[in-house]
Amino acid sequence: MNYAECALGARGHMGPYCKACTVCDGRGCKGAIPGPGAKGSGTVAVANHAAWQGLYVNMDTFHEPFEADTTFSFFGRELKAPIMVAPVGDVQRHYGTELTMDAYNDEVTAGAAEAGTIAWTGDGVDPGIYRHACEDLKALGGAGVAVCKPWSQDVVDEKLALALDAGVTAVAMDVDSAGLPFLKGVVPPAGPKSESALAEIISSCPVPFIVKGVMTPDAAEKAVRAGASGIVVSNHGGRVLDGTPPTASALPAIAASVPDDVCVLVDGGIRSGLDVFRALALGADAALICRPFVVAVYGGGASGVKGYFDQLVAELKDVMEMCGAKTIADIERGMLYEGFRR
Repeated sequence: MNYAECALGARGHMGPYCKACTVCDGRGCKGAIPGPGAKGSGTVAVANHAAWQGLYVNMDTFHEPFEADTTFSFFGRELKAPIMVAPVGDVQRHYGTELTMDAYNDEVTAGAAEAGTIAWTGDGVDPGIYRHACEDLKALGGAGVAVCKPWSQDVVDEKLALALDAGVTAVAMDVDSAGLPFLKGVVPPAGPKSESALAEIISSCPVPFIVKGVMTPDAAEKAVRAGASGIVVSNHGGRVLDGTPPTASALPAIAASVPDDVCVLVDGGIRSGLDVFRALALGADAALICRPFVVAVYGGGASGVKGYFDQLVAELKDVMEMCGAKTIADIERGMLYEGFRR
């Protein structure tokens, strides 16, 4: 199944907020929270997608024939491509009641593993969501990243123990989710984390710890000083703060500000293998994709996840072969056309 087929299959099974649009560009759900939309004006999600489309690539077929190698090593786990499924914390609230969060995680983690990648599992107000997600990842030999919200230290400790028992590839915290409207005033509390508070959390974590929600070089440097093994350049799909720049615009300076051994990931409006190529050329090591994979689950279950991922890999290979990049490591800034943007 390709994405268009997944979207067609999802219609009538999602909603009322997500329209399973053929092009998931933030326009159909603009401003819908609850729902998959962006906060306030709803324009940040639209800008995320548009920014990638504004980047041209340099075609260069003056090279020996080759089949592009998209394989990527993510903290010791070999992936078919530098593309992973981003986390979701509550599909019933935002995408429709047909699937429980547990059922969604069952499908998305299995589909990702079958495709040759991993899913990042989300966290929510219901602690059972995180617990069940960790059980899914444990059944897959730890093939995934467990993401927790910026709860209080005692709650984070409990969730970290569950993730470590599952043998996860890495753990992550989406520090920016403190700005989600539905997390305001909840118990346990979720809020911003200082550099010292983050360092205390990371110091007790024996596996790679990734900080998600980095949008400035200064924030990236704080995360690295706190001990993060990786960062995700992310504005949470526009869902936590209106008026933020697109991740494509923020990525280059952030990537340049961290040491080479820090894994730099990016999300926000990435929808195709071409977009993934653009992200890698701007300095990312890998990309995360969220909303379209949710549509893929509602439209095709685990098979939909695999089908959409296979489509992304085929698109990425095509761009690499047409631009002269034999491996992921060969993708560089010079493969983007710097003359102008659309």
